[in-house]
Amino acid sequence: MTPEDLRAAVAAGIVTEAQAASLNALANSRNGKRATLPAEDEPFEFFRGFSEIFISIGLVILLAGVTALLTVFGGFALLTLVPLATAAIAWWWAGYFTLKRRMTLPSMVLATAYGTGIVIFAFSLLARGGLGERSIAIAGFALSAAAMVLWYRRFRLPFSAFLAGGAMLGVVYSLTASATNLGPIATGNYRLLFDLSASPAFATATLLFGIGAFLIGMWFDTRDPHRLGRHSATAFWCHLLAAPALVNTVAVTLMNGGGTGFLAIALILITLLALVIDRRSFLTAAIAYIAVVIAWVMGEVDGTQWIFILLLLGAFITAIGTWWVQLRGWIMQRLPDFPGKSSLPPYGSTE
Repeated sequence: MTPEDLRAAVAAGIVTEAQAASLNALANSRNGKRATLPAEDEPFEFFRGFSEIFISIGLVILLAGVTALLTVFGGFALLTLVPLATAAIAWWWAGYFTLKRRMTLPSMVLATAYGTGIVIFAFSLLARGGLGERSIAIAGFALSAAAMVLWYRRFRLPFSAFLAGGAMLGVVYSLTASATNLGPIATGNYRLLFDLSASPAFATATLLFGIGAFLIGMWFDTRDPHRLGRHSATAFWCHLLAAPALVNTVAVTLMNGGGTGFLAIALILITLLALVIDRRSFLTAAIAYIAVVIAWVMGEVDGTQWIFILLLLGAFITAIGTWWVQLRGWIMQRLPDFPGKSSLPPYGSTE
């Protein structure tokens, strides 16, 4: 049986998700792990067919209509009861589209509608309490994060971890935001926000958030090394949050400090980390900085040389993506045993 057969069996209610994961893990252990994996990639499913796109468009229009209808009768409670009602309707509909139909894209639409409704409701309610702006922001984002965690526990939707992480990032930034460390926004130099020396509080908060998101992602990854179920998909969204936070903070700090050579070393380490944990998101976040390193190696860059930088960058990314499995197998076979190595995705021959 293929993984698609098992997913269909889960969707039809013949077996549970845990039973399907156990069956597939047993088959992999009997038949040679990496050789039986369906593809050389991180499993990711945005939608299963055009029907999900069609339904998602309908849900967006329907939710907009419901919100508009509620607004007509909202009156003074426009920014409190209407968003809360919209969130409640999204929760209600998710019982059908997420739990019963197991549709991916409609579930993401409903989770986003729910999260948006909760954010607006929380901020509006807290603003009526006479709290300070910082307190409103911290409490509002914290309530939103808790609401998304509740959504995840109820519907087991991996994408909701991304929304919860985004809300937690809002909490972190609300704690560290000030006129001083947000100064780069006024000057238009947004890159300084990630510089540990120029914006220490803001950049440190970003770095700590990235480390936390990375560790949570690894916790989910180690629970599903064969990447068959929701734990792996949840880890994907956590790494999608962690990668920009970590890579941008490290790269910008080194680049602004004039340590382009250290930036090159950092990018090599990031590449090795991405290969070891078998996650391409870290390299995706580092692509712009790899171009900077190539330009640094080439020396003074003019308009013509940027063509060669693009060619080299494209060749590098294409080569890494094409021989990802072989490179990872070669590296993993030469790394000594370390705690958690056996819980990472399987690796095999480099042929």
